[in-house]
Amino acid sequence: MEADRNDPLEIRTLIEEATFAYTMGDHREAIAQLTRALDAAPQSAAAWHALSEVHLDTGDLDQALSAGEKAHALRPDDLFINTTLSRIWVRKGDKAQAEKFNAQAKILGWKEDLKNPPSAGDLG
Repeated sequence: MEADRNDPLEIRTLIEEATFAYTMGDHREAIAQLTRALDAAPQSAAAWHALSEVHLDTGDLDQALSAGEKAHALRPDDLFINTTLSRIWVRKGDKAQAEKFNAQAKILGWKEDLKNPPSAGDLG
């Protein structure tokens, strides 16, 4: 399948196929699908984030960080991207950077909670 640069559905399909391959343990195929998605849509924060997660899982921390930073540059207020970056920095042994991104993720989570407070039924 050749991704159409102007079709977000095609990009989403490539990301979904990559996610499936990753779930099945086929990291090489996941990376290939995500690379195709990024060739077609280099501004896709979702594709960069997914690529970061795959590289993190394979232990390629430098590639994980590179992809994670690209995702973060595109979507700095994304809870999950910040969480991924925190996890990468933990694995790299940089506690200060890990804490920075973890704190940002917590703040983003709190903001989301404030936008969507629990109903009375959720509290008891």
